[in-house]
Amino acid sequence: MKLAISGKGGVGKTTIAAGLIQHFARHGYQVYAVDADPDTSLGMTLGLPEEKIGHLKPIADMRELIAERTGGGGAYFSLNPEVDSLLHDYTIKSGNIHFLKMGAVKPGGSACYCRENTVLNAMVNALILKHQEMVVLDMSAGIEHLTRGTARGVDLMLIVTEPTLVSVQTALVVQKLAEDIGVKKIKFVANKLRRPKDEEFILRHLPPEDVIGMIPFQAEILDQAAGFTEGQPSIPPGIAELANRVLSESSFSRSSVGELSSLNR
Repeated sequence: MKLAISGKGGVGKTTIAAGLIQHFARHGYQVYAVDADPDTSLGMTLGLPEEKIGHLKPIADMRELIAERTGGGGAYFSLNPEVDSLLHDYTIKSGNIHFLKMGAVKPGGSACYCRENTVLNAMVNALILKHQEMVVLDMSAGIEHLTRGTARGVDLMLIVTEPTLVSVQTALVVQKLAEDIGVKKIKFVANKLRRPKDEEFILRHLPPEDVIGMIPFQAEILDQAAGFTEGQPSIPPGIAELANRVLSESSFSRSSVGELSSLNR
C-alpha cells in the first residue's frame, strides 16, 4: 500500500506518519518511510539515531549524483533516470523501517532545479509504482507539493487537521487539489482533540464519512518530540485503530484486517 500524509503546518502530520510507520513495522510490514518535508524530521520522530540522520544527505542536494543519473551536465537530460539503486544505497534501515530523506522539491520555473525535481519525482514514482512494500510519504506542509503531482498514484491520502477553522479550510483545499491530480481515495484525520466539542466541530465542518480517525491531544507527544523522553517512541493512542481503517481502504492487505471498531460518533 502507498500512503501519503499531508496537512497544514503544525497539525501533527509527521507524528501521525511516524505512528503509522511504527505500527505497520511492528506488525511485520517492510515500510519505506519517506521524509518529503524539508521543514521537519520524520527520522527523529521515528527515534532513529541522530548521528545517522545527520550524515544522510537529502537526495535533492546531491548535485553530482543527480547529474550522473540524469545524463551529465549538459542542457539535455533524461526524464526517466534510473533510481532503484538510490532507494537501496541512501536509506537508513532500522528493523522493518527503511528511512529515505528526499529533501525539498524546488520551486517550479527555475531551470537550475529541473534535474533535482526529475530525480525526486522518479524516486517517488518508483516507490509508488514498483515496490510492493508499505510506503508512507510524509509530505511537505500545505499545498505546494500537490501542484507538482508528487503524490499522484498513491492508494490513499490522509489529510491531517486540527479542530480550527483555518486548519479545516486548508484540509479542504488540499482535498480539492489532490482530487484534481487524480488521487482516488482521500480521508481526513482529526488530531489534537481535547474535548467532545472538538470532535463535534470536525464532524460539522468535514464530511463525517470521510473522517477516518480521531486522535486525542497528548502532552507526552510534545515531550517526545522535544527529546525529553528516552528510548523507542511510543505509538499514540488511536493510531492502531487508524492503521486498521487505513488498511481497510485498500485491497493491499484485506486478509490481515480484523474487525474494525466504529468511530462511535
